Amino acid sequence: MADLISRLLGKLSSRVINPTDTDEQKLHKTLLIFACGLMGFAAMLWLAIYHAMGIKYSATVPLIYLVVSTTTLGIYLWKLNFELFRFAQTSLYLFVPFIMQWSIGSYVTSSGVMLWALLAPIGVMIFQGPKESVPWFFAYIVMTAVSGFFDYYLAYGAERQTGLPLQTIAVFFVLNFAAMSTIVYLLVVYFVREKDRLKRVLDEEHRLLVVEQERSERLLLNVLPKHVAQRLKENPTAVLADGLADCTVMFADLTDFTGLVEGMPPREMVAMLNDVFSWFDQLAENYGLEKIKTIGDAYMVAGGLLDENDNYTASIADMAIEIRSKISARKTRAGESLGMHIGIGTGPVVAGVIGARKFIYDLWGNTVNVASRLSTEATTGGILVDTATYRRLRGLYQFEGPEPLTVKGQRQLTSYRLITKLP
Repeated sequence: MADLISRLLGKLSSRVINPTDTDEQKLHKTLLIFACGLMGFAAMLWLAIYHAMGIKYSATVPLIYLVVSTTTLGIYLWKLNFELFRFAQTSLYLFVPFIMQWSIGSYVTSSGVMLWALLAPIGVMIFQGPKESVPWFFAYIVMTAVSGFFDYYLAYGAERQTGLPLQTIAVFFVLNFAAMSTIVYLLVVYFVREKDRLKRVLDEEHRLLVVEQERSERLLLNVLPKHVAQRLKENPTAVLADGLADCTVMFADLTDFTGLVEGMPPREMVAMLNDVFSWFDQLAENYGLEKIKTIGDAYMVAGGLLDENDNYTASIADMAIEIRSKISARKTRAGESLGMHIGIGTGPVVAGVIGARKFIYDLWGNTVNVASRLSTEATTGGILVDTATYRRLRGLYQFEGPEPLTVKGQRQLTSYRLITKLP
């Protein structure tokens, strides 16, 4: 029986539910159709009971209700005007029980049938909200008060007028209270179950949204430093630019990259670069540094962009030494060892985000140019640093030099060769 009702509700719902309806609107439509069916079943049950008891006059009211209710449902399925259907059904729930009571006689002789009218304000509260239910509840109270005021006069000689013995009235009291309670209970159960189902759906959608947000966050943090990503989320149209008074920049280039990959299949070349630079990424994270970008076979990393690592120049030096000491262990498929030449510069830079699509976080300034030039001038396995870096690290690391360099675009540049960290 439950499966039959569920299938019937499903067919009716598929007719009246619009693809643009919210989950709450879908719930309201199916719930009202369900209530209409329950009330129709109750009306048919009352008709059967009245017919079995030979009561003719009172059976007219539930019969009229059944016809009108079915008609409004048919019009709704045809016109799909939910507001009209809701108003019509609510009006029937409010007025028909009182008409039924008045046709029988009084509250006592009708066995409290007017209680069914309470479904009207309850239904409006569910479908439209507490504020909208107030006029309906007020109408229910007024009609109840009027019925009570005239109850004494209507009840006079009621048993003689209706032909209903007190035992029958008692039976109908039980039936009315039981049926009314059952319908309210079933509607509330259906409503709560659907609400729970919608909550589960919303919870799952929220979980997927959180997962997607976390995924987007990770993707954004793969492109931008954390503090820059946060500023971009807070103001997507802002120009993000910072002048940093002190920053250490390192460029690490693969030695003879062109000759190394000559004749190498594209997939193998990309796999090799990905392997090397992914290792660099992990080193940068371990040392609390910020990867800036890769340019061909060159890897650019910087320290001093964040406040978390105060000793960023030493961290850059440690990363450079680790790269130099371990890069030779990585070989191509042909068995050739890899080599690096590294340049490090320290000083002021400008940092910012450029581009509307495929945007990039980059650094500009003389410090960047110096680090790049030193990387170019360094020999395989060599780590060249500028004077500012040397002054900051001397006494902690072993250096050779100074070595004067003549670099295009610079005055004579003094460099130092970083050998190792002192014990």
